[in-house]
Amino acid sequence: MNLRKRKRPAAEVHTSAMNDIMFFLMLFFLIASTVTNPNIIKLLLPKSDSGQSVSKKTVSLAVTKDLEYYLDKQLIRLEDIQPRLTAYKQQAPELTIILSVDRTVAIQDVVQIMDISNKMGIKLVLATEPK
Repeated sequence: MNLRKRKRPAAEVHTSAMNDIMFFLMLFFLIASTVTNPNIIKLLLPKSDSGQSVSKKTVSLAVTKDLEYYLDKQLIRLEDIQPRLTAYKQQAPELTIILSVDRTVAIQDVVQIMDISNKMGIKLVLATEPK
C-alpha cells in the first residue's frame, strides 16, 4: 500500500457569490443612510402616562443635556429665545411651545423657559415619551 504517491484533490473556495452579497449589503446601507435624518436632536425625554397631542400652531423648543437651545431645530442662545418667540406670536396668536428637555437637565433651566412663556402669555407643553 503506497500512500505517498496518491493525488489528493485541491481545496477551492468560490467567492463569486460573496461579491454579490457584499454589493447588495453596501447598496442597502447606502439607501438606508439617505432615509435617516442627520439633523435630529437626540434627547432622552421623561415618560408620562397621560400624554396628549397638540394640534394648533406649535413651535418646538429643545434643550440638550449640554444646555444647547434649539428653536425649530436651529441653535439659539437663551437670550435670543424671547425675541424669536415674539416674532412667532405676531404671526400666530394661538401659539403653543412644545418643550423637549433632556431628563438630565436641571429643573432651573426648564423654569427659565417656562418664565419666558408665562411672561409672553404663550401656552407651553412639556414633551414626554409614553411608558
